[in-house]
Amino acid sequence: MTNTRTNEVADRRAASADAKADLLNAYRAAQAAAGPAKLARQAERIAIATAREERRFERERAKLAEQSRIETEAVERQAAAEAAAMAEADAREAADKARLAQVIEDEAARKAERDRRYANRKARQA
Repeated sequence: MTNTRTNEVADRRAASADAKADLLNAYRAAQAAAGPAKLARQAERIAIATAREERRFERERAKLAEQSRIETEAVERQAAAEAAAMAEADAREAADKARLAQVIEDEAARKAERDRRYANRKARQA
């Protein structure tokens, strides 16, 4: 019986080795058959990744352009505000000068009228 038993073990080992070899051959065949599909999927993934990167770069460019436009508008608004403030200050200064000139003119006219009255009074007394 020991001899039969040894044969059974040897048979099982051989059957196991054959099964493993069959599995390995099936795996290799599947890999070989899937090779072109695998390459196609890999190429598709690369194309998708490239397109994603291009879209990301485009978004960044658009964001930078928008930020630049906003900064330019802010600078223009600041310049317009400064120009308006300067124009207002100039107008205020011109109004102040005009008022001062009017006051000086009125004072000169009042003095001239006073001098004329004084001269008339002196002329009547003389």
